[in-house]
Amino acid sequence: MSVRNILVAFNGSESALSALKYAAALAGGTAHVTALLAYSTHETVDSRAAWVPVKAREIIAEANAEILAEVEGRFDTARAALGLGSRLHFQRAPGRVDMVLSQAARNYDLLVVGQDLSEEVDTHVILHPDRIALLSGRPVLIIPEGYKAEAARQHAVVAWDGGRAAARALSDGLSLLEGQGRVTVLTVGQTVESLPVSDVVRHLERHDVVATHEQIAADPGIARALLAYCRAQTPSLLIMGAYEHSKFREDFLGGVTARVLRDTPVPVLLSH
Repeated sequence: MSVRNILVAFNGSESALSALKYAAALAGGTAHVTALLAYSTHETVDSRAAWVPVKAREIIAEANAEILAEVEGRFDTARAALGLGSRLHFQRAPGRVDMVLSQAARNYDLLVVGQDLSEEVDTHVILHPDRIALLSGRPVLIIPEGYKAEAARQHAVVAWDGGRAAARALSDGLSLLEGQGRVTVLTVGQTVESLPVSDVVRHLERHDVVATHEQIAADPGIARALLAYCRAQTPSLLIMGAYEHSKFREDFLGGVTARVLRDTPVPVLLSH
């Protein structure tokens, strides 16, 4: 599957700008990119309540409109430099942000989001990439803030544990892997004999992807091992599956997925 239709979660943050630039570079001369500003309509105080003065309602409405206008203004400022012309689109959609993006992503090949770590992101437009991957059924590409869109795509890493989520991630990322110079199938702390690694390498080779296998120790933990590998080898892409355990357990204990997304120095393609 070639990537022809890309959705970008755009909330005006620096990370969102990095995601938009990366998506534009990925689009090349053929794909369309749609920036979607999903925003919450939730209010701590219900401005429509009968006891709220009309003037107060107007002030709240104006403040919300200013936030959205500022985000759209940042998009307009970036538009010309992206070079996509009529293939670049902008939309607004109200609702629960993660759900809006999850539902919209089902109509696209790929959702690209920024690695929002800043507390400056307004709560009306904040999003959670891991939840979106869980809900959407589509691959989500997380771009670290400041990552260079023009970075050479020469080496991709597939985190492989033989599980369902890893297999889905491999399938979802295949079109991106076909554009890489080489691919490393990376296993962490598991013996080769327990995983069909050779079958994965052969599968990639039949898609004209040059693939090799590498195994690393899981000490001091899978997430830290993955992150240390990415910092040392600086691949242009990490592909991994998400949430083999329940989402509640991941949230409560802090799982591999959450830690990698929080600290990754490279783009991560996440699938569930």
